[in-house]
Amino acid sequence: MLGDPLRTADAMSKDTTHFGFETVAVEDKARRVKGVFDSVAGRYDLMNDLMSGGLHRLWKSFTIGQAAIRRGQAVLDLAGGTGDLARKFASQVGSSGHVVLADINASMLQQGRSKLIDAGVAGNLSIVQVDAESLPFAGSSFDCITVAFGLRNVTGKEKALASMLRVLKPGGKLLILEFSKPSAAIKPAYDLYSFKILPFLGKLVANDEASYQYLAESIRMHPDQDALTDMLRDAGFERCRYHNLAGGIVALHVGYKI
Repeated sequence: MLGDPLRTADAMSKDTTHFGFETVAVEDKARRVKGVFDSVAGRYDLMNDLMSGGLHRLWKSFTIGQAAIRRGQAVLDLAGGTGDLARKFASQVGSSGHVVLADINASMLQQGRSKLIDAGVAGNLSIVQVDAESLPFAGSSFDCITVAFGLRNVTGKEKALASMLRVLKPGGKLLILEFSKPSAAIKPAYDLYSFKILPFLGKLVANDEASYQYLAESIRMHPDQDALTDMLRDAGFERCRYHNLAGGIVALHVGYKI
């Protein structure tokens, strides 16, 4: 059984939330998500390549292009994990700018730190462990915030979006790259891949079938393209739009602080 995400969502109260298709106490979700990423951190990049056939690199490149970062700017790569975007941004902002690689999960940040050291990135990049729902930065600190494949794991998405808006500078932009709702034509094949092949790959490569089952379920519970656009507007972002990638399997949402 794949579960019924609509039924799961309807069953939630203000004290509960979803962990994949499972309804859990709000205070328990962060612990469960931490367990997932503690488990997969060491094989995270390898699994990304396997799961997407390398397409995640193109999706991230598109995001970097849309960010249009300039020298001297301040960038927050939130839920940045192993630092793919932060590494590129650090080269774009130059010595007069600054990039913050931030994530709630220490295991993922450790992987990111090792990769960035190996790449020779230093000086204009900081690594901090933060909760997206209550960012510990001064208001109007960043020209750009990116969140790549991390928002769906946040319990209080509305609180997180409000926190991001607060720390953006006027005129700054938020970019959210996330799995979304695919077109009807590819949905059957996508569901088969998500619930059969993906957990098998997780078991075979990362020795962790359950975490990749959660991944597939968490994607289905995440707001679709239009719903997330509405959330951005409700949080106070303006000029909101999205770009569908890979037939809607992934979408890049963009919003501005005016």
